[in-house]
Amino acid sequence: MPINFPYLGQTLALLSAVFWAFAVILFKKSGETVHPIGLNLFKNLLAMVLFIPTMLIFRETFFRPIPFSEYAIFLISGVLGIAIGDTLFFMSLNRIGAGLTAIVGYMYSPSIILFSVLFLKESLNLLQILGVILILSALLSTTQIKLPKNLSRKALLIGILWGTLASIATAIGIVLIKPMLGKTPLLWATEIRLIAGFFSLLIITSFLPARKRIIASLLTTKGLGYTIGGTLVGTYIALVVWLGGMKYTQASIAAPLNQISNIFVFILAAMILKEPITLRRILAIIIAFGGALLVFLG
Repeated sequence: MPINFPYLGQTLALLSAVFWAFAVILFKKSGETVHPIGLNLFKNLLAMVLFIPTMLIFRETFFRPIPFSEYAIFLISGVLGIAIGDTLFFMSLNRIGAGLTAIVGYMYSPSIILFSVLFLKESLNLLQILGVILILSALLSTTQIKLPKNLSRKALLIGILWGTLASIATAIGIVLIKPMLGKTPLLWATEIRLIAGFFSLLIITSFLPARKRIIASLLTTKGLGYTIGGTLVGTYIALVVWLGGMKYTQASIAAPLNQISNIFVFILAAMILKEPITLRRILAIIIAFGGALLVFLG
């Protein structure tokens, strides 16, 4: 049934930012005991399992009468965005630290905008371009860089490369399926990407030297509640809403709105974790929401 709701895609893109920000707070707590890649495996597996009864409840079929080539494109999208993209992100994080990885991660929306313009023929008007610039400026102004000790120039460049490739892999993954999202049920699209992402990540993990330590970290019960909660909010709900944003508006509009999640993290961290909000962060929040308004309505 057609959905007639003004700014539906933009609204879903912002909602995904809110859900993901809340999940980040929960994952931050669970990450104290669970290895990042193990956490990624767990959240993808649990979400993948949860989508099975959800699809049955909504009477959504698992096997759609579409050409195999379309199945292949969605599977490739899941491998790129969930397995390769996330793995490259963790590789970057381990080399150059969270601060610089966050800055490199801001390549996410520019990458999607670039590929959307080149391959999907999307475009942004001047107000929306200004909004994107404001959002990225606000994010950059609040990021603190703390590099690991004794970090060589080579390791720094490799870490930046991994982080950049992570954003590019995610961007290519969503741009690949964007032309088909309009005629594709969201639950099915999310599930097929999760299946591809989980099993390919499981294969990648099996070749990692630290695979035993990664799996062992999942066996601890400490922080399990945070891990499950983060999965429910950040993967089970946010992933569907994120794809919905990409489905119902331009990818080049949804992407910068997604990155507002970093701003929501500041707000939720202050409310839940009692972290202080500085004057710089207050100004960044105002600038980011101003930029989001331009992208949203522009």
